[in-house]
Amino acid sequence: MRHVIWFFCIALLASCAKPIADFAYNKSGAVAPVSVDFSNNSKEAESYIWDFGDGNNSTDETPDHRYTLSGNYTVTLIAKKGNKTNKTTKNILVEAPKTCLIEMETSVGTMTIELSDLTPKHRDNFIKLAEEGYYEGTLFHRVIKGFMAQGGDPQSKGASPSQRLGTGGPGYTVEAEFTNELAHVKGALAAARQGDAVNPEKRSSGSQFYIVDGRDVDENTLNRMEAQTGAIYPAEVRDQYLANGGTPFLDQGYTVFGQVTKGLDVLEEITAIPTDQADRPREDVVIQKLTVIK
Repeated sequence: MRHVIWFFCIALLASCAKPIADFAYNKSGAVAPVSVDFSNNSKEAESYIWDFGDGNNSTDETPDHRYTLSGNYTVTLIAKKGNKTNKTTKNILVEAPKTCLIEMETSVGTMTIELSDLTPKHRDNFIKLAEEGYYEGTLFHRVIKGFMAQGGDPQSKGASPSQRLGTGGPGYTVEAEFTNELAHVKGALAAARQGDAVNPEKRSSGSQFYIVDGRDVDENTLNRMEAQTGAIYPAEVRDQYLANGGTPFLDQGYTVFGQVTKGLDVLEEITAIPTDQADRPREDVVIQKLTVIK
C-alpha cells in the first residue's frame, strides 16, 4: 500500500508541476533576410505561444521564422500547462545586408533582387517607388519566354484582359546609366524605355522594368557585341553569360541596375505561363509587395 501511495504522490507532483519555458536558435550574426529555426527545450508544457518581436506570432512547438528586416528582436516564448504559464525571452540580432536588396513578392513566388551602386539614379528611384507602394497590385504585363518578363506599368492595376498595357509611368524618365560591369545576363533587372526614334538619349522609364530570362550565349556572340558597342565585358560578366545565358544584344542600350540573387525559379515559372497575342500572360502575375531590405 505504501508503494501505491508513493507512486500516486509522484504522479500528483508531476501533474501539478509548473511548466518551464526554454528555447534556443541556430543563427548567430544573421543578415537580413534570414530564416531562423527555433528549438524548444521547454519542460512540462502542453502548449506554446511564440512572439518573434516583429509583430508575428506562432503556436507551433518548434517553429522557424523569417526576418525580412534587420534589427534587435526580443523573442518571447510562453509555455502553458493547464492554467499555469512560464515565460522566457531572448534577443536575436539580425544585421543589415551590405548590399541593397529588394524582396519582390508575386502571386507566383518571391524573388530577392540586389540593386547596384553603379547605377545610383536607378537604384534610388526604384527604392523610392518600392517604399511608396507604387508597384503593389501591378502586373507582369509583357512576358516572352527566352527573353524577359516586364512589369511596372501603373495602368496594369486591375486591368481587364483586353486592356492594352505598357505606356504608363510616374510622369518622368531617368537618365541612362550604362556600365560594362552590368549586363543582360539571366536574372538581370533592367529599365524599359521608349525607342531611339523618340528617345535618342536612351532615358529609362520612370517605373517600368524587366527581368531577363534570355537564351544560351557563346563566345562569338560576346565578341560580336563588343565590336558593335565598343564595350568590354569583364571576365565575371563573360562567365555569367556563358554559364546562364541572357540577352547581350540589349547591352549598352538599356540600363541594367540589379540582379536576381534568389528566386530564378520564380522567373522561370512566370515565363512558362501561356500568353496572348500582346505577350500578356493569360493568368495574371501580380506584384503583391516590394520590400526594401534594411
